[in-house]
Parts: sequence; structure tokens; C-alpha cells
Amino acid sequence: MHPDTQSLKICILGAGMGGLTTALALARVGFSDITVFEIASSLGFVGAGIQMAPNMARILDRLGVWQDIAKEGVVLNETSIRQGSTDSELGHVDLKYIRETYGYPHMVGHRATLAGELYNGCLRESKSITFKFATTCEDIKFGPRPSFTAIPRKDGDPYEVECDVLLGADGVKSSTRVAMLQALDVVANVQDTNQAAYRIMLTREQMSNDPELLALIDADKVIRWIGEKRHLIAYPVSNKEIYNISTTQPDVNFAAAPSATYTTKGSKKAMLDVYDDFCPMIHRMLELVPEGEVCEWKLRVHEPLPTWVHGSVALVGDACHPTLPHLAQGAAQAIEDAAVLGVVLSHLPNNATPSDINKALKQYEKVRKERAETLVELAAASGRGLHLGDGKAKEERDKQFAALKAGKGPVPDKWADADVQRKIYGHDCVQVAEDLVKAESNSA
Repeated sequence: MHPDTQSLKICILGAGMGGLTTALALARVGFSDITVFEIASSLGFVGAGIQMAPNMARILDRLGVWQDIAKEGVVLNETSIRQGSTDSELGHVDLKYIRETYGYPHMVGHRATLAGELYNGCLRESKSITFKFATTCEDIKFGPRPSFTAIPRKDGDPYEVECDVLLGADGVKSSTRVAMLQALDVVANVQDTNQAAYRIMLTREQMSNDPELLALIDADKVIRWIGEKRHLIAYPVSNKEIYNISTTQPDVNFAAAPSATYTTKGSKKAMLDVYDDFCPMIHRMLELVPEGEVCEWKLRVHEPLPTWVHGSVALVGDACHPTLPHLAQGAAQAIEDAAVLGVVLSHLPNNATPSDINKALKQYEKVRKERAETLVELAAASGRGLHLGDGKAKEERDKQFAALKAGKGPVPDKWADADVQRKIYGHDCVQVAEDLVKAESNSA
């Protein structure tokens, strides 16, 4: 990369999974002036598990952080889909083939570990990456060189920042997206899914007096218990010292909350009532959650955007494709965004103009937009199938589960279906991006 290109000033708004990986990917390809602005005073990731599929691992390995992340991870060798009310198994899928097929196993880990190692990777590139924590960014302008106002929350006065490339990785509540839609005179709204989630982490010590629960944390298995409009998914993380449980259920607790609120302190009794008709083992598990430590997340997505790019500004991750968690691909898709940005921007010509930068960002959109939005819809469809109540649709779904037990047919839980896994895990976004840049360069 030419020194003129390396020195382009790149600003990233947001230090979530997408923002951290974008900064690291750009530094690794040679960019030397990258600043990450984050509204929080530190990374501060809420404790929760995260699934780390091969398409994510492949990128993180190229960026030099995968080995440290994988040290605390747990390899999932199987998945079981169970009836919530009875704990009877509806379907079982062997996941051991994934490592052999895609080069990496399907692992699960702790979000804090993933974020922490991405941050450590960025710190190793400290000559190129600067962090500005506790800073709000407002008044985004889309000129030939994008600009915004940075407002330190503690010390210092607001100041103007101008850059060559601005990347909005500022999440589902993205102010970059809002500004872009206003500039384009486009209306696209956050969508309320009418679903919410409890995120629970139980320690081995909490489960130690219950042999049935200990068997869960000791297994290399992810289990999903399903029922009408609800499910729980659970797996061990942190070298099997923690059992991670994530739920999805109808949202009834946010009705009176302001629209900006995405989390609320939950009632333990309300949580237990939601899963009252699930099996006794689930009750015992949920009973272990300490009173006062029940948190519920509101699940929101966004209408598809007409574009992710305006001038030299692009959106990343949840800012442009927030998803329901039913394919476990939210973070992975943000990480794919980051990897592709690293490719397309690394091919900028010497003395790159705003037009050159816009062209590169459009290549990023071309590689990523259709794929990410397809997976958003597939996640929503999978959730609808898992949450069916009595009726013909559920009868058909359960016939598919019966066929699966007989060794044939697709998996109704799309996350565990081999054809879906091939589409997700077998995709190398870096190679796709390299091929696109090369093809467009040859045709120019």
C-alpha cells in the first residue's frame, strides 16, 4: 500500500465487535491513522455467551487473535433440540463434522473474552489505532471529507473531527444511520419484534448440588428447549465453568418503557412464570438465578436500508443489519463486514479521492449487503418455526423432526441444518471481496 493511502484518516464510531474488528482489520492491512470513538468509558461487555462459528473463526485467525480466544472456548460436538414441557428430544445433530468440513470447529465462548482479545489485538497495533472512550459523536456531516463533533463526557470541550473515511459501527441505535437516512431523505425504521430475551450465566458452583444440571455443564453440547412463542438455548462457556442460558419470549415488560430503553431489570417471578409449563429441570435452573440479577433485553431489528453507504461514510454491523439471535450470527456478520472493509480499502489507489473511497465502500456493500440481509430474514424465519403453537404448521414441523430422527430431511432449527451451515460457514468473505475487486479492476 502506498504511504499516501496508508495515512488516510479513518474514524470508527463504536467499539463493539464490529468496530474493534474493523479497526484491527484496517491496521493489519497497513492503515496507520485509525481512531475509534466509543460512548462508554470502557469496553464493559455484559457477561453472556457467544457462539463462534467457523466463518467468524476464520477471520479472527487471519487477524491473529483466534488462538487466545479459543483457549477459553468450548467445542460443541452435538446439538439437541428438545420439547420444553417434557425435555423429550425432538432432534439431534452431530456437529463434529464441522471442523473437518470448514477448518474450524463450532465453538462457544464468553463475549468479554472475544471483545477483550479483539481489543488486545488493537492495542498491539497501537501505532496505528487510537481509542477515545467516554466520547459522544454528534452532528455527522457528509461532505467530501466526513466530519462530526466529538464530545468528551468528562474532561475537555467538544471538538470537530474531519476524516477521509467514517465508519458507523455504533449498533442498533446508530446515530450514524439516523444521520445517513436524513441526508438521503429516506425513511427506514427500527422494528419491534415483540420479543425479548433473558441472558443468564450460572456458575459451576451454583449448579454443583444438582447432578442433572452438572451433566449439562459437563457436556460438549448445545441444547434448545422449545415451546409456543418461547425457547431457551444453553451451552457451557469459559472452560465449562459457566453455563450460558439465553431465552426468547414475548415482550411484555417494555410496554411502558421509553423507546430508547433496550434493557430492563426483570422480575424473577415473572421469568419463572413465563416458563411455568416447561419441565422441572428448567425450573430448577432458573431458580438458581439470584433475585435482583434478572435482566431482560428487548429484541429489535431494522427495516432493510436502501444503502449502507453515503459518500465516504459506511455502516457496519448492527448499525445496518441487526438480527434476531436464532442463527447465532449477529457478531459473526459484523466481523465479516470488518474483514471485507479491510480488503476493499486496502486496494485504494495512490492519492485516493473521495470518489475512489466511495467506490471501495460500494464494493463492500456489494459483497456484504445481500448476504447479511438474507441471514437476518433466515434467523427470523427459524424463530417463527421454533415458536409454533398447536396447529397444522406445528404438525408439519414435528414431522420434519421425526424424519430427522430417522436420518433424513432438513433440521427445523435452521442453525443446526447442514445446508444452512454450508451457506454460512462455507462462505469466505475475504476471498469473495478479493475476487470482486480484481474483477472490477480488470473490467475498468
